[in-house]
Amino acid sequence: MRAIVFDFFGTLTDPSAEALRADAFAETAGALGIPAERFYAEMAGSFPERITGRLGGTRETLREIARRCGTEPDTVRLDAATRVHRAGAERVRPPRSGVLPLLDRLRGDGYVLGLLSDCSSELCEDWAGTPYAPRIDAPVFSWREGRRKPDPRLYATVAARLGVAPRECWYVGDGGSREHAGAQAAGMRPVLVTNAGHPGAHTFRDDPDSYVPDLTVADPADLPGLLNEAIKSR
Repeated sequence: MRAIVFDFFGTLTDPSAEALRADAFAETAGALGIPAERFYAEMAGSFPERITGRLGGTRETLREIARRCGTEPDTVRLDAATRVHRAGAERVRPPRSGVLPLLDRLRGDGYVLGLLSDCSSELCEDWAGTPYAPRIDAPVFSWREGRRKPDPRLYATVAARLGVAPRECWYVGDGGSREHAGAQAAGMRPVLVTNAGHPGAHTFRDDPDSYVPDLTVADPADLPGLLNEAIKSR
């Protein structure tokens, strides 16, 4: 096993930060002059389009969402809303406690690290400035690839960019979007992060019938021990 591929939201990020998303959307709605409830509904409904790049970048996405809400923002308002929206997106992706030292440790142990995230444009546009970027060897974003988990091409892409075979990869995530079933089908070995006991954590596993891995950790901090034991037992 030479690589670890991580999910992003709720796995590397603080799971409780997802609760801030509604307020962040409300701030963007205010900047656009749109009722918060209407804006939130359109953002939620457009999620599949947004995370596969069909609405363009953040500025283009906000223009389209505003149009769907019945308004045409001028350039000044759209620019301001874009700044507000990207700032709000930053607030919902803080690193969970201890995860940055964990990534450093795993790289020091000889693993190459990948990322596979279902995400919209904000993360891609601002990735280089995040604390995750220098620690991830191959980030793969649904927005850039035009497809979402559990599409097998995503798993093949991240493995190829890491320079390893899928069978040499652990896949670590909190379970949304049937990501573990996709990882297993691709030949990776999945690990579920349950976030059990994490204050304010949301549950992202959206398919109760989805495949559940036999390897689980409550927190990514428990990964080194789990992986070492799993390797010894094979």
